[in-house]
Amino acid sequence: MPLSRLTLTDFRNHSDASLDVAPGFILLSGPNGAGKTNILEAVSLLTPGRGLRRVPLSEMAREDGEGGFAVAARLEDGTEVGTGTLATAPERRKVRINSAPASVNALSERLSVLWLTPAMDRLFADSAGARRRFLDRLVLALEPSHAHHSARYEAAMRARNKLLAEPEGADPSWLQALEAGMAEHGEPLAAARHRTVEALAEAISASPDGDFPRAGLVLEGDDSADLTVTLKANRGRDAAAGRATAGPHRQDLAVTYIAKSQSAALGSTGEQKALLIGLILAHADLVAERRGQPPILLLDEVAAHLDPHRRAVLFERLSARGQVWMTATESGLFEGIGEATRFHVDRGVHAG
Repeated sequence: MPLSRLTLTDFRNHSDASLDVAPGFILLSGPNGAGKTNILEAVSLLTPGRGLRRVPLSEMAREDGEGGFAVAARLEDGTEVGTGTLATAPERRKVRINSAPASVNALSERLSVLWLTPAMDRLFADSAGARRRFLDRLVLALEPSHAHHSARYEAAMRARNKLLAEPEGADPSWLQALEAGMAEHGEPLAAARHRTVEALAEAISASPDGDFPRAGLVLEGDDSADLTVTLKANRGRDAAAGRATAGPHRQDLAVTYIAKSQSAALGSTGEQKALLIGLILAHADLVAERRGQPPILLLDEVAAHLDPHRRAVLFERLSARGQVWMTATESGLFEGIGEATRFHVDRGVHAG
């Protein structure tokens, strides 16, 4: 569901900003450090997780503010959603939907948001954890319950790791309960990843090739048939390692450049970016098909790293994909985009 208004209070460098927006392109231009990416980060917080920068909540509050922050939005259907923190609890996130308290995971039922940032340009050569988080964001856009299973699995795993580290030995009955929790949520977690990878691979095969080449996708890593049995058998090894050595948290998304029959990690920076953009575009189509609404796309400084031809192709393909927020240091980088909501960001937000 697109946003119709975004309001920031004491968020990053924005003390009080309000943006009235429409479906389609929302273009933010201005100098480096003006706060363009901060606006995208605020939108990314309208879904579960720590947003596109993945930093502690306390870092998001304005430095010379009172210690907390608020991000609020009105959706196109009139729904009001908001999230933020209080100065007295800077790491405790609160969520409200239509003025009523709600869980963070409830946000995924209202909004699906995907993003590309410069930091993701080397995603395919990054750690397995980075690719797994990227994949989970893709899954969440298709299956809102994924956030619940992911949070519960991680909580049970952290508790098990802590229990195994106790010098007097772990309570077997408590370990059994935690392992049962990991299996209860780990199995649907892994299954949802498999479904998403399979569906996305099919969507990619149906997408046009060329300027944004097709990527091959395979989910690799641990996929135990009976996680409770595996976890029990691994208790000694896990205690020595200080972590769980089996489970869906060990999975990885393997990506290949189909046309070259090589790992995406071996491609040039430009090739990797093109593959990533093609993957996001195919996924946006898949979300639109499955949920009846395309996801909100947040594209940070994407246009600056593409040649004019690829920029034109990207703008054309984005024109039918719902609400797309884009940033650039120069408004000229948006040349070729027709109707759009435009803002200049420089010590504040101003309509363009």
